[in-house]
Amino acid sequence: MDTTQCIQTRRSIRKYKPDPIDHTLLESIISTASYSPSWKNTQITRYIAIEDSSILKKIADDYTPSYNSNIVSQLSMLVAVTMVKGRSGFERDGSYSTKKGDRWQMFDAGIACQSFCLAAHESGLGTVIMGIFDEDGIRNLLNIPEEQELAALIAVGYPDISPEPPKRKTVSELLTYK
Repeated sequence: MDTTQCIQTRRSIRKYKPDPIDHTLLESIISTASYSPSWKNTQITRYIAIEDSSILKKIADDYTPSYNSNIVSQLSMLVAVTMVKGRSGFERDGSYSTKKGDRWQMFDAGIACQSFCLAAHESGLGTVIMGIFDEDGIRNLLNIPEEQELAALIAVGYPDISPEPPKRKTVSELLTYK
């Protein structure tokens, strides 16, 4: 699969088969995602693979709204994506490099999430990035270190659906020349 085909055929998957994901496959996906660009090559993105059914149930029941809970409750694996705080967008003295302040860290985590999802798609897995959840509850449940911040949850598994692509905006709607 070439890059264009991978980007154009990847979909957000919300229905999964119960099949477990081999650790070697996940590690290959993480290895690929590790090549994502980041602010001054800070490589701040970290991943927590959640397979324990009791933790998945707790996240589904207590820490996500129903539309995300319905996804989490069918997974054999959920990936919590964290980012190391205080590096991306900062100078060595701790000051911000731009007016965007610490928002660069979310930009870097977003690039890594997209790389993760594309690598997973190429490997035959489906994903959907979820951003609405009880951040403090999940942080405590997973014992995320204080120097990291929870950026997103990625549902990952073997797709049980093949959704059609949503309507795309035209290039003329997206592009302006000056």
